[in-house]
Parts: sequence; C-alpha cells; structure tokens
Amino acid sequence: MMRTTECEKVALRVDAAVEMPSTPRAGREFGSKNGFNGESRRGESEVGRTVHRIEGPAAAVLDVGSFSARLVVLEPGGSPIDPALTHQTRLRLDRELDADGRLSKCGIAAIAKAVANGMDCAREHGVKDVFPLATSSIRDAVNSREAVREVARETGVELRFLSGRREAELTYVGARRWYGAAGGPLLVLDIGGGTVELSAGAGEQATFARSLPLGARSVTRDWLPAEPPVRSKHVSALRDHVLEEVASALGDVKAELAEHRVVGCSKVLRQLARLAGDRPGKARELHLDDVRAWIPRLSAMPFARRAQLPGISRQRAQQALGGAVVAEALLTVAGGKMTICPWSTRDGLLLTLLDQLTDATGKHRSRPAA
Repeated sequence: MMRTTECEKVALRVDAAVEMPSTPRAGREFGSKNGFNGESRRGESEVGRTVHRIEGPAAAVLDVGSFSARLVVLEPGGSPIDPALTHQTRLRLDRELDADGRLSKCGIAAIAKAVANGMDCAREHGVKDVFPLATSSIRDAVNSREAVREVARETGVELRFLSGRREAELTYVGARRWYGAAGGPLLVLDIGGGTVELSAGAGEQATFARSLPLGARSVTRDWLPAEPPVRSKHVSALRDHVLEEVASALGDVKAELAEHRVVGCSKVLRQLARLAGDRPGKARELHLDDVRAWIPRLSAMPFARRAQLPGISRQRAQQALGGAVVAEALLTVAGGKMTICPWSTRDGLLLTLLDQLTDATGKHRSRPAA
C-alpha cells in the first residue's frame, strides 16, 4: 500500500499547478507551446480569458487525460478557436500506472484533485453543466471503476467515458468543422495515448469509424524496451504489427478512401510535425520520409535527449518513439502525407454539445474555422 506522504506529494504537485491568475489569450499562435493546443510548462496551469460571467447556457468539457485535466467552455455562437473560458491542471498519470495497467491510489487522488479544481473554476464563472470526460488513460486502467467511484465520492462528479468508436466519430466532427465542406472527403487519423482512431466521410458526420489499441503509450509499454537504445528488431516488430492492424481495419473501405484528404488530429502528430521542421503558426504537413528518418535517431536517444528536441515535450519523451512508429505505419497505409489539424476529439465533443444548445435555444450554430 502506498504511503500517505507519497500521495501528499502528488496532491501538492496538483495544488501548485493551479496557483495562477487569469491571463489573456489574445495573440496566441496555433500550436504554440502554451497556446490552446499546446502544453503548460511544469508546475503551471492557465485560466483563459473570460470577457464576462457566463450567465446563460454553455457547452463545457472537462477533459481528463494522462497529462492534464483541461476545462474548455464555449458559449452559443462560439468556437474552440476562441473559447469563453479555459482552465488546465497538469497531471502525470503515466507515472501512476503500474505494469499491469492499474492506477495507484496517489494517481486516483490526483485525478480527484484536478477534477475538483476544474469544476470549481467552472462554477466560479457561472458554468452550470460540464461534461466530465475521462480519456483512455483512465478508461483502460484495470481499476477504472474504482477510480470513477473514488473521484465521485471526493468531488460529486462521475467521470464519463466514450467508446473508441465514438471518439473516432467526434474527432471527425472536429476535423470537418475545421476544414468545412470545402475540405472535401476526409480520412481522419488520431494517435492517442491508449488508442488510434480512424474515421472518414464526405459530410458532417463520419460514415466510417474504427478504434484500435495502438496508442503511443500502449505500444511503448507492450512492444518497446523500458530504456533506450531500442534495437531495430523491436521497431520492426512494432511496425509490422501496426501495419497489419491498420490494413485489416481499413480493408473493406480502403479503395473508397483513395481520394480522401488525409488529416492528422492529435498532439502526437502535431509534435512529430514540429520535429520534422514545421513552425508554430504555419499550416502543417507530416510526410512519411520525415517520420521514417527520425525513427532510428529516436531509437538511440535517451529520454532526456528526446525532450530537448523541437516539438517533443518532457512528459511525452518516453512514448515519442512508439508514436513515431505508429505514425509511420499510418502514413504508409494512407499514402505518405497528412495535413495536421488542430482540432480533435474534445473539440468535436464541444461542437456537438454546442449544436445541442443551439437546437434548444435557437441561437446561431458555432462558426466554422475555415
């Protein structure tokens, strides 16, 4: 049983992460290190701009993942580009999962603290209804029910899970709203921590959606050695496995997807694009040759060295190689190139909730990004 003092240390880290004043969001670049789709530095969180107290209905999601619990609030007519309110508490659940995939008592306590912080922020700003979304790091834990039960006991908030297929559908919604109808048919790829989501369609909703247990955290744990350097045989075995799984998932529709625009929607893919040389504030593409060239280099690097590379954050350095190998396999199957989209599952969920508000209030739908 873990000692109380160790859990207190985790709780203190979470407390430290929310001791920041409100800061304006104006002028932040797409993909910037501390922007809407970026990451807080160690020990930080941020409370985004609110131009007024939110009095009426709003779409709100508290997205609890491996590395953060992030609250995002949109008002009717709003957009994830310029949310009414954001709040983030940093987590490190990757450190709180044992080899069997069980969350530690300290990890569960940290989740409860982060959820309480996010919900307190929502209430302070007049937000009444929040969708408390727990991602695969909690959903796929061996003791996920215990975690949900304990968080509910401590906070009164029952975390909710989405199926992998539903995550894929919502990621597609996010990508479709980003590109609009003019984007044409889309094949949307999302590498998460626990799973990979594949979705496709030509309209507002996906007509194809699959989820595979090939996330960067999962494949790192299951296929790669605990410490670098990583031998080529391990990389080859993982690559072959991912190629087989993705080809099987797309098998019945692959021919139909040949003319679809390939879009990547995840932090793993954004970080790889940054590593390959793209710059914040620019439209991004990720190419197979670039990813393939980096895999041997990442294989040889210690985690600390990976964390010094452009686009690779310290908390994701350990799973950077696994994410790159999965991305290489996806690019191989999908034609060798993808465009990076800043919106993903959370944004698709927010926009879906906002549409439901629109149906209820009669106010304008959320404006498209493009």
